[in-house]
Amino acid sequence: MATKLSDEIKALVRGANFAHLATLMDDGAPQVAPVWVDLEGDRILVCTGEGSRKAKNTKRDPRVGLSIIAMDNPYTEAQLRGRVVERRPDADFKTTDRVAHKYTRRPFPFRQNPAERVVLVIGVERARYAVLPLTHTPA
Repeated sequence: MATKLSDEIKALVRGANFAHLATLMDDGAPQVAPVWVDLEGDRILVCTGEGSRKAKNTKRDPRVGLSIIAMDNPYTEAQLRGRVVERRPDADFKTTDRVAHKYTRRPFPFRQNPAERVVLVIGVERARYAVLPLTHTPA
């Protein structure tokens, strides 16, 4: 059952913040990849190619985990669990270019195999948001 996302989580997803997407390999081992994300209602969008590990894994087992941190304060975070509830073709790069522009101010640069582009639509089932009382001051 999908859950409604808080305004704080929606703000994290709408911003140019990196997420890490965890999927499951066929032997049950986790596989994690950094991804760009976007928001559609209470669903998370991840653009990829059908040949990617994340696309192959979620085709077989739709369960996923996502962590997202704010780029300006990595102690602002969201932890999400859910599943891919829809796979949309994106051969025209409409969604992919919109998401790429959010992160790079440019269209998505890798244009080969447009028929392989897909948008993974993730329905979130559990969500947690936190702001830790720490300051990021690397040595």
